[in-house]
Amino acid sequence: MTAAFVENGHAPGARAWDYLLQTWRELDVPEGWRAEIDEGQIVLVPPPHAHHNGIAEMVQRRLYGGLPASLGVYQTLGIHVAPLDKLYVPDLVVMPTELIAAADPGTSDPLDASEALLVVEITSKGNAREDRTKKYRAYARAGVPMYLLIDRFDTRGPMSTLFTEPNEDGTYKRTEAVPFGKPLAVPAPFDVSIPTDEFPGQAAG
Repeated sequence: MTAAFVENGHAPGARAWDYLLQTWRELDVPEGWRAEIDEGQIVLVPPPHAHHNGIAEMVQRRLYGGLPASLGVYQTLGIHVAPLDKLYVPDLVVMPTELIAAADPGTSDPLDASEALLVVEITSKGNAREDRTKKYRAYARAGVPMYLLIDRFDTRGPMSTLFTEPNEDGTYKRTEAVPFGKPLAVPAPFDVSIPTDEFPGQAAG
């Protein structure tokens, strides 16, 4: 679940984004929480369930198995969806290591989402709809080549879905969905198979 924290309905356009970004930089967020910018406001995302973290760790470990040294897998990394003035902190994001190394050590500014090769979101009960809709559209608009949605609360049963080939209209051309229990292939530059049968909490609740 996300909770509205700050809203700025007075400054137009770029001024509103600058205000929100500066506020985001200065937030003292409780440990384990994440702050994001969406729909012109800052929202706080509470710490996820242990099963959520367990899935993230397993996916990260598997991705590293096929990853070149020039790429890294990061948690709690803010990314800016410039076309929509949104700022998300995905469960996992794959970025070139040179961009991480070049980041200004004096600020906590987000990186451009368009530089990401893969974004992974794992749903919680309170944010599943946002991950399926808002973030799906945002990552496609940003041109993120791959969006992996691990949805423990899908009405069809727990599913892992890989979206590829983003369109500027906020959709992805290709979708591959597998239920928990079946492997999910992630193409180059990863070229790995994620064994979803090992995910904790197979019975979402």
